[in-house]
Amino acid sequence: MGNTSKKLAAKCALLTKEEQKYVAATFRAASKNSERIREEDLIVSGKVDAVSLEKFWGPQIDPRLAQYLTNFLFGCGQQKTATVDFNRFAELYVYNVRGTVEERMMVTYNCLGMDYNEDAELPYQLLKEYCESIVSTYMKIVKSSSTKRASTWLEKGFRASASHVQSLGEAVAATIGDLETGQHHCTATQLSKWLQSNILLKQLAELVYVNLYGINRRGGDESPTPMPPAAPSLLPAVEGLEAMPDYPAFIDLSHVVWINSHLPPQHQHKWRFLFSTNIHGESFSTMTGRIIDQGPSVIIIEDSSGYIFGGFATASWAFGPNFTGTDDSFLFTCLPKMRVYPATNYNDHYQYLNHHTKTLPNGLLMGGQFNFGGIWISAEPFGDGASAESCSTYRGYRRLSKEPTFRLRSLEVWAVGDKPVLDKDGDERDVSILDTNPEAKAILDMAGRTRHSEGLREQPPL
Repeated sequence: MGNTSKKLAAKCALLTKEEQKYVAATFRAASKNSERIREEDLIVSGKVDAVSLEKFWGPQIDPRLAQYLTNFLFGCGQQKTATVDFNRFAELYVYNVRGTVEERMMVTYNCLGMDYNEDAELPYQLLKEYCESIVSTYMKIVKSSSTKRASTWLEKGFRASASHVQSLGEAVAATIGDLETGQHHCTATQLSKWLQSNILLKQLAELVYVNLYGINRRGGDESPTPMPPAAPSLLPAVEGLEAMPDYPAFIDLSHVVWINSHLPPQHQHKWRFLFSTNIHGESFSTMTGRIIDQGPSVIIIEDSSGYIFGGFATASWAFGPNFTGTDDSFLFTCLPKMRVYPATNYNDHYQYLNHHTKTLPNGLLMGGQFNFGGIWISAEPFGDGASAESCSTYRGYRRLSKEPTFRLRSLEVWAVGDKPVLDKDGDERDVSILDTNPEAKAILDMAGRTRHSEGLREQPPL
């Protein structure tokens, strides 16, 4: 790092020693080796011959987020300045990546063109668009990544379409309030609680800013240019699609991120393809033969009306007369809106599977009671399903399908995490994934720090 970068880095004590050289190099490139950046030098308009920052602040940033960052860095209205110094530039990164709740609140207000104070209310619509801009930028980073993880999903037809990206942004914002409830503004107190509890927003913001600021170069690489973006950890690795050149994907990459972000951290690193009606046919026996003893799994359903929904089963599927699973189980929707319904602990009716019995229902059930399940897939005839109007097993539940009964258009099952190890009797061994998979451990550590250590000043791993 040159003398100019060293002098710049020394001015900001918020940065770690490792971060200083990257942020300083980025600032130096944008400022043309001066001590201040002009707006036109930083936020690229799309010109091919623009500054060197164009290759990772141009194509990879949503235009709305570019405007929000301009608001934070340069101010708005009469308070707007022509240039920004290194400290303010570094604060934008630090506050988003590992800032306290109060620092993140200040960033949110400033980005949206407002001064932070306890009496200021934010329009919900504006906050929703802010979340959408972060999600959109995250997806641009994923699509520009050259890693195997990102390219495998994209090559198999899992797109990040604009409508679904927007829906994911709306889902992130909806945890603070929903326009359907008549709430049009949120208070500073609501925003504070939301920033503390919204882990997905925190992770998205971290990954966006780490990539925008180039804090992801290979170890030992001292070149001044940041490496291409790393694959964000919110996107799992995928297994089982290698031999399928034309996989009939019916969910979007945004849906994968939405579902995966709610899984227990030790299962977020990998999805293993097990079954699809579009590939293996509409056969209950074929499905059960492929999903039994595979560990925790996600079932995803598209009904004949185009609604997409499903559930996370925490235990390996197995035939039996009793319900199994734990309270980490949840149901979810992807279309028409993305929502998650966690366990209430009112009962333990998380998952049930049976076939060829005379006294008990034959099919797959998640939540509720027999004949009144959150998700019911009949064994015979396979293809018929139902979703009850109410389900006491899951909090906030609303019927998942468009109609109470439905026909399957598509159904697929993915095991999540590593495949369980079976002993000689065919039972699952109690082997912790954290002992065998460093990536899963890193994800768990990241989630733990996010939940319990908002004020820590350490950088989470990608």
